[in-house]
Amino acid sequence: MRTQIGRKVLFFQALWLFCFGALWNRTGAQLRYTIPEELKEGSVVGNIAKDLGFGVSEISERKLRVASDSGKQYFSLDLRNGELIVKDVIDREDLCEQSASCVLPLQIIIEDPLQFYRVEVEIQDINDNSPRFLSGTNILDVAESTPTGAKFRLEPAQDPDVGSNALRTYTLSKNDYFVLNLKNNKDGRKVPELVLEKLLDREKQPIHQLTLTAIDGGNPVRSGSTEITVRVLDANDNAPIFEKDLYEIKVMENCAPGTLILTVKAIDLDEGINSQIQYSFGAHTSEIIQNLFTINPDTGEVSVSKNLDYESSKSFEFDIRAKDKGTPAMEGHCRVQVVVVDVNDNAPEITIASSPKPVREDAPAGTMVALINVKDLDSGENGNVTLTTSTNHPFKLKPTFSNHYALVTDAKLDREQFPEYNIELKAADSGSPPLLTSKFVRIYILDVNDNPPIFSMPVYSVYVKENCAPGSILSSVSATDLDTGENAKITYSVLDSKKQDMPVSSYVYINSDNGSIYTMHSFDYEKMKVFQIQVQAKDHGSPSLSSNATVHVFILDQNDNAPAVIYPSAVLGSVSHQRMPRSAKAGHLVTKVTAVDADSGHNAWISYRLAEATDASLFSVNLHTGEVRTKRSVSEQDDSSQRLLIEIKDNGEPVQSTTVTVDVLIEDGFHEPVSDYRKKSAEISKKSGKITLYLIISLASVSLLCLMTFFILLVKCARGSRGSSSCCIRRSESGYKNPNRNLQIQLNTDGPIKYVEVLGGDIMSQSQSFGSYLSPMSEFSDFTLVKPSSTTDFTDTLNVLDASLPDSTWKFESQQLHSTVMQSTLS
Repeated sequence: MRTQIGRKVLFFQALWLFCFGALWNRTGAQLRYTIPEELKEGSVVGNIAKDLGFGVSEISERKLRVASDSGKQYFSLDLRNGELIVKDVIDREDLCEQSASCVLPLQIIIEDPLQFYRVEVEIQDINDNSPRFLSGTNILDVAESTPTGAKFRLEPAQDPDVGSNALRTYTLSKNDYFVLNLKNNKDGRKVPELVLEKLLDREKQPIHQLTLTAIDGGNPVRSGSTEITVRVLDANDNAPIFEKDLYEIKVMENCAPGTLILTVKAIDLDEGINSQIQYSFGAHTSEIIQNLFTINPDTGEVSVSKNLDYESSKSFEFDIRAKDKGTPAMEGHCRVQVVVVDVNDNAPEITIASSPKPVREDAPAGTMVALINVKDLDSGENGNVTLTTSTNHPFKLKPTFSNHYALVTDAKLDREQFPEYNIELKAADSGSPPLLTSKFVRIYILDVNDNPPIFSMPVYSVYVKENCAPGSILSSVSATDLDTGENAKITYSVLDSKKQDMPVSSYVYINSDNGSIYTMHSFDYEKMKVFQIQVQAKDHGSPSLSSNATVHVFILDQNDNAPAVIYPSAVLGSVSHQRMPRSAKAGHLVTKVTAVDADSGHNAWISYRLAEATDASLFSVNLHTGEVRTKRSVSEQDDSSQRLLIEIKDNGEPVQSTTVTVDVLIEDGFHEPVSDYRKKSAEISKKSGKITLYLIISLASVSLLCLMTFFILLVKCARGSRGSSSCCIRRSESGYKNPNRNLQIQLNTDGPIKYVEVLGGDIMSQSQSFGSYLSPMSEFSDFTLVKPSSTTDFTDTLNVLDASLPDSTWKFESQQLHSTVMQSTLS
């Protein structure tokens, strides 16, 4: 006896060692191990690190870890040596039920770089379960009139093991009346039947005790038994017989509770009450079947009572009993096989195996971001899952293994446009209609310094009053950088250049942090009207990026110059001497005072006033033209010497003024040469009309030419502005190509001198002035063209003007023009 026990122990040890030897093969990047079930905790399955080619140091450094597709973790990884260890005892029957193949899929993940491996562990069955009957005792009522050959279905035993360890056969204890018949079901299972071999005689033996034993095919063999009590009954000798021994029906898993799926029918050859049949489940039907299905006892209609689930169970088998009402009651049995047809009622599941990390915006295409798994509990086409993602982002899905995908970059990233992406993953099965599942993955983009600072305007225009205090703020420039962090911090500086042979930095300085520009000293409009500054904004990235902006500083005029008298000329002294005849009438032009103001605009508007006079009732001064005329006829009583003090004021704030003294000598018998002109007024009047016509035509031509020139420049500016920030100034590598493109046109019409001033030249150099002066007067008229000169040196320009000045109406009094003067003017 001990020898037999020892042999058995050695046999089991050899079998265990044979199964425990980790059989693995490698196909591509997969590993497969085979182990027996019921291994103890801590048993070694295989060395994952060694089989994948990783060193022991890489296990911790690269964070080697194992994950399971199932909810429960049966294995763990020993980080010291890379061995895959059994974490929990595995019962193959609980895990895979009676499936022929039982495989646990595992995922091996290692980082830096991120890699993914798939490992399968096949669980082999051992003969650890004996065949078992649901009931230890079964009672079978058999009428004594039952003919030989009658068959009685017995309860089949259940064995959770599979393969060679599954249930193989049955044996019946030795007796004189019954033999055992094994019936093969469609699924290959054997169902025991009790066959009456010899007629029963209730009077001789009313009860027969039998033992049914179920034997499996394992080594060693396991078995289980049940006791059968056969009671011999009298009378009703015809049992109900079903039309079919086996009913097969397919049912959709989404059929509603209460749906009729099958009607069974049995026939009893007896008459009367012995032929009345009632239907019910077989005596050994499980509680699960009785909860899912119902049988109408009178009609044999089988209905669904609860929702079916293909994923929980794909088929059901149970017995239906037809029992008559005779005494003793007779019964017949049939087998019902319900096949559940899968319906696409499970949406795909998306699992993020590795959480995405932030990605640099300069990452190359193909950079792996995340690992994604998908699965569907349905089967067939309903379980085929396709994972897709939208196309409005620079990422794509790259299949790795079955139902496993890697999310990788597909195009160049730009954090400034999209600092993060919320990518929607869509998993769809192939069912009809297909079911969809979506999941969002958020990916953050890391910044690199790829954007230079950008000024709010490429060109700034600043206006500052002359004589401003040093240290005054001129303006502020601002630039923005689309990058973040240190890449977006900006420092401002002024690029050095020269203005009037002096560096621009001597005029202004800039706050490097906020871009505020301050003056270094005050400005003088009469010396410098405009200059420009080049400001650079530079970020703190590596390498740093920069951009430039131009600041045009325009000096605004202040009323800091008093009017200067140009007639009477200063070289004649402070007193001007004029003569007039005593016969002069009212309105006689005595003289004309002419003054100019070095300021511009309103500050240069000049007015004349008679401040003092020997006889204020005799003379008057025109407010705008400075003409001195008689207010009345000169009488014999008027003094021959008259002194006039004329005050000249500008229109600025505060008002600047100057005075001039005019001595008028009244003489008897003094005749003016003007009288000769008046004698020829008729002839001059005709010529004056022609001159006026010529002037009108000339002015119209000039106006039309200016208008055309303006439109041409406007079109050029519109085209040029598409490619550059400024349409009026175009740069080349060497600076301005044409320094005379910066023009300033100033029209003065409110002073005593009517003129148009055109300023031209480089914006950083002193402008040149081209002035056209019209000086019509009441007594004499002429048209003077002044040659180009510097705007600051306009004293020489004023010296070429005639002493006579225009009136406010800008009319030429042609009747007083001398023909010789007109000809010289036209020439």
